[in-house]
Amino acid sequence: MTQDLFSNPAGPEPLDEGVVLLHGYALDCAEPLMESIHRVAEKAPFRHMVTPGGHAMSAAMTCCGPLGWVTDARGYRYQAQDPESGVPWPEMPEVFRHLAWAAAKEAGFPGFKPDACLINRYGLGARMGLHQDKDERDFAWPIVSVSLGLPVVFQLGGLRRSDRPQRVLLEHGDVLVWGGPARMRYHGVLTLKAGAHPLTGANRYNLTFRKAD
Repeated sequence: MTQDLFSNPAGPEPLDEGVVLLHGYALDCAEPLMESIHRVAEKAPFRHMVTPGGHAMSAAMTCCGPLGWVTDARGYRYQAQDPESGVPWPEMPEVFRHLAWAAAKEAGFPGFKPDACLINRYGLGARMGLHQDKDERDFAWPIVSVSLGLPVVFQLGGLRRSDRPQRVLLEHGDVLVWGGPARMRYHGVLTLKAGAHPLTGANRYNLTFRKAD
């Protein structure tokens, strides 16, 4: 698989120091990405994980790669086994790995090799509140986030929860990368509105790549 599979006709759009939006970067591989998502979900079905406080997340989630992110009564963590099946998470598809590596390089973070991919499925009314990604061992590597399907408004906050977030529209095929001084910024997505997309139907899918260990 080569860099030529991905395109960014508008060029990288820096949103702030360490934050880059790659418009339409994943459009050319959107169908293979969705096919891979479905194959992962056959082995590790989507589920609404429950936070330590007992609240079910509105977005359904599954994972692939050597490590998967888990939340339950014991807290937030990465682990090698799917807690519902007790077997390892599905292998990360090659199209996933290469997209994450290429997008990170395009955004100024070469050498990124993710060992965890969180796959979120947003339906009507689903959202993700402001939070930090801080369960990883090393914050030197960026977060690479791929949007597929319906558009949503991403909230890019500051290093404090009280900082007013910037609103960024993420559309089908967009890839957002943040790292370096922006790695610990709070972020989330506003409520998904009703719609229909030819590839994903009434849903939005989000791939979030991380170096967890």
